[in-house]
Amino acid sequence: MRLDLYQAETARVAAEQSALLAQAKAILGQGRALTPLEQGGVLHALQILIENAIGKAKQLLKASDQPVPVSGYDAFKALATRNLVAQVDLSAWNAIIGLRNRIVHDYMNIDMDQVIALIAADKDQFVVRFLVTEFLD
Repeated sequence: MRLDLYQAETARVAAEQSALLAQAKAILGQGRALTPLEQGGVLHALQILIENAIGKAKQLLKASDQPVPVSGYDAFKALATRNLVAQVDLSAWNAIIGLRNRIVHDYMNIDMDQVIALIAADKDQFVVRFLVTEFLD
């Protein structure tokens, strides 16, 4: 797939999932707790956003004829080496990828209070910004 088309699609998906998280944040802003169904929606939206970002990272590496690692952690480390993401942001990327891994593989040990705090503080927005940013090939 052409990189420009891939980036347009990542931006579209980011807008959809970010809008869902914004709805959850609005509910929280009204002082109402999220229902279990809404909590599941938040987890799913975060998972999709993060997986979308990992996929984009790998596409960017592939488009520039760089080795494409299996690990999302390694993909962002490689992007930082190429100055496509800031080196200082790697700890945030590692944390958000760790959250994705927990959602997928360790779902019985998710602290929803921490997840709610994350979206309430907009700490997911750096992922959205990465997804809507167009990188030249």
